[in-house]
Amino acid sequence: MVDFTKMHGLGNDYLFIDIRGQAQRDDSEWSELASIMSDRHFGVGSDGIILIDNPNTEAALAKMRIFNSDGSESEMCGNGLRAMAKWLYDRGQWQQEAGIETGAGVLYPEILETRAGRAHRIRVNMGQPRLTRAAMAMLGQPDASCFNEWLDIDGATVSMSCVSMGNPHAMIFGPLWDVETMAHRGPQIENHPVFQNRTNVHSVEILGPDHMRMRHWERGAGLTLACGTGVSAALVAAILTQGVSRRATVEVPGGELVAEWDESSGAVFLTGTAQEVFQGQYDPR
Repeated sequence: MVDFTKMHGLGNDYLFIDIRGQAQRDDSEWSELASIMSDRHFGVGSDGIILIDNPNTEAALAKMRIFNSDGSESEMCGNGLRAMAKWLYDRGQWQQEAGIETGAGVLYPEILETRAGRAHRIRVNMGQPRLTRAAMAMLGQPDASCFNEWLDIDGATVSMSCVSMGNPHAMIFGPLWDVETMAHRGPQIENHPVFQNRTNVHSVEILGPDHMRMRHWERGAGLTLACGTGVSAALVAAILTQGVSRRATVEVPGGELVAEWDESSGAVFLTGTAQEVFQGQYDPR
C-alpha cells in the first residue's frame, strides 16, 4: 500500500508520498506509479506525485521530487513547493528559515499566514531566473537569450519569450488564449524541436502595469489550473519586454498569485495559498 496526501496550490494538485525511512523504489517504478495514480478516471487523480525524501544537504529539511502525470520527472514546481511547506508545517516538522531541496536547488518557503494552526498563505523564494538558451535546453547560441522570438508552429507564427526557473518556460504575450487554443498550441510548442527537453507553455495577457492573467500548458501534465514557476517566469519576461512593474498580481485559472522580482537579490518571490484535500492509501497491485 502507498500512503499519500492529496494537496493543491490553486488547483495545481499533487499526491504527496513520504518515502523517508522506506525501502527505495527505482525511478521507473515511481514514473509508472505517477501515471497510474494521477489518472483522473482510473486512479486518484492529480497533476502528478511529489516524493518527500531525505535531503542531500544540511541546508534543507527535506527533498522534493516531482513526477508528472505522464511519468516524466520535473525539476521544480512552485505550487508543489508551497504545498510541501504546508505538509511539513502542519505535521510539526517545519523549521523557520529552513530550505527544501529541489531539482532547481535549495529553495526557501516562508509561512506568512496560518489558520487553525495550519499553514495557509506561503511565500516562496523561487531563486534567480536563468535567461540563456543553454539554461532552457534550447537550440542556438548557448549564451543568447530568447525574447520576442518568432516560432513557426503548424503553419502559424507566434512571438515567444523564454525564461528558466530551474525548468523551461515559453511565454506568448497578447490576448489570453481560450482553453481550446491552449490545448491545441500548447503541445505544439512544448514539443517543438527548438526545445531539446520540451518546455512549459503559457499564454499571458497584460491587464495593467501590475496585473496579468495567464493560462498554462505544463510539460508532462497538460492543461493545469496554476503553475508557480510559470508565473515567476512570466513576470520576469513581462518586466523585460512589456514594461510590467516588479511586483504584480497574476490571475490563473485556479485563483491569484502575487509575484515579485526582487532587484537587490535577483530572486523571484511567489506568494499564494496551499490546501490539503484528503489522505488515503493506494494499492498499486
